[in-house]
Amino acid sequence: MTTLEFSHVSKVYNVRGAGQLKALDDVSFTLTSGRTIGLVGQSGSGKSTIAKILTQLEAPTSGEVRLDGTPIPRRGRGLRAYRQQLRMVFQDPFASLNPYHSIRYHLERPLRLDDVVPRAETEAEVRRLLERVRLDADAVIDRRPHELSGGQRQRVAIARALASRPSLLVADEPVSMLDVSIRLGVLNLLAELQREEGLGVLYITHDLATARHFSDEIMVLNQGRVVEHGDADAVILDPQDPYTRELRAASPDPEAHFAAAGPHSTAPQGGTR
Repeated sequence: MTTLEFSHVSKVYNVRGAGQLKALDDVSFTLTSGRTIGLVGQSGSGKSTIAKILTQLEAPTSGEVRLDGTPIPRRGRGLRAYRQQLRMVFQDPFASLNPYHSIRYHLERPLRLDDVVPRAETEAEVRRLLERVRLDADAVIDRRPHELSGGQRQRVAIARALASRPSLLVADEPVSMLDVSIRLGVLNLLAELQREEGLGVLYITHDLATARHFSDEIMVLNQGRVVEHGDADAVILDPQDPYTRELRAASPDPEAHFAAAGPHSTAPQGGTR
């Protein structure tokens, strides 16, 4: 089992003309393979800063991030090995894929960089990844991102994240840029992959309804501080912090939300918009 510890992390930015801004204030949590944590908060709460620190795009001002008890290296082979274990699905599928390269290229590149399979098996692995995210490989493999719909592009982004066979996934608002009609299909796909691959998933969102249905536990962030953290149902059904109650009151009723979508709402293979 893979264990990622985010231990007493604070992050302070120096803002020109405004002094210091504390984006994170003593935040701690533990993400393990096979579990999903829903990280919930409004814009500016610090969610994206956590994602940047986990992916080593930013360094914490204080505190530590450890993988299986070992501090994450900042450079070299150790950092590369860590990044193979933890991958990210970005919010915007329109910007996260290079418009000049084919879908084949986007998936071949991590396979080759991380030596996932022998070169002779690369084509078969690319096709397996596309089928894994319910895309018709023959229909999309040689297309470029602009020839696909938003939902298809996000599925390609998920396939790319899975290419290195990580044990942990950071999903940063993965459906917020998609049409409402196809969000549930993508979230169902992520939940299915999490179960079948045994992934640890940090699901970053502002939507309590989806956080409850797709997370084992929920952590609520407000102005860089964790104000509530516990079992998903307990946090949603019996929130203790006033901020969590405000978020719940402002969110759509989760039971009605998913009932309206239907009990078996999944996107058809290869037909995602």
